[in-house]
Amino acid sequence: MTNTMKNSLKLGRRVVAVGSLSVLLVACTTVKTTNPGTIGIDRAQRFSPLVSEAQLQAGAVTAYTQILAEEQAKGTLNSNTAMTRRVRTIANNLIPQVAVFRPDAVDWEWDVNVIESDQLNAWAMPGGKIAFYSGIINKLQLTDAEIAAIMGHEIAHALREHSRERASEQATTGIAIGIGGALLGVGAGAQNMASLAYDTTFKLKNSRSHETEADRIGVELAARSGYDPRAAISVWQKMGQATGGGGSPEWLSTHPSNETRINDLKIYSAKVMDLYKEST
Repeated sequence: MTNTMKNSLKLGRRVVAVGSLSVLLVACTTVKTTNPGTIGIDRAQRFSPLVSEAQLQAGAVTAYTQILAEEQAKGTLNSNTAMTRRVRTIANNLIPQVAVFRPDAVDWEWDVNVIESDQLNAWAMPGGKIAFYSGIINKLQLTDAEIAAIMGHEIAHALREHSRERASEQATTGIAIGIGGALLGVGAGAQNMASLAYDTTFKLKNSRSHETEADRIGVELAARSGYDPRAAISVWQKMGQATGGGGSPEWLSTHPSNETRINDLKIYSAKVMDLYKEST
């Protein structure tokens, strides 16, 4: 085969790959990831076939393992045994309640750890990989119910696959091109997915609708688990005091505003108060 023929063949393959990727970029599917629950979440979501749930969860495992290894090496992983036990006990109460929104999530490989850090931070990756920073517990002097409010919020992001949704929204960017290359056999797909799981957790901010959904699902999860859902309100009041009313903690987006969020939480915590009373 001549060099000209080889080059033509390579070009043809690239055209096919780009063409295939172009089709995938526009062929988003509309689904509902969760049941509505008592709070009535019913927004349909659009996902790109470039990023499957299984792929993103696998990437999250890799990214999460890397983060934990780094913290372990620094001696900052689960260094406070009592705090770790406390956070995991609350998680164990919340996790069974996810079945209300999506039964399959009960069988996720949930993992909860505490990182020693002054940051006001907590997060959850796809598939139920959760981390709390000691700073948010100590500085805000969180009650169990307030920890449950934050954890419920983070769990809600995972249930609704907000990371995957944000990745799909970025389908025309370089991130998606990298994923597309991996799926088309041109690159290290596992590492791309790990990077994507990391980026959608720490770099791509949640939208206002994502934050509102997580707030509302979070209060229902807390209420069903026996934690006063109104604790979500006090969390935000404490957060406002801690930040002087300005700026936003790392674990939350800048939207909606503090006042708007508190008002919404008052409405939805009231909606699930009967669930709380039934669970206690």
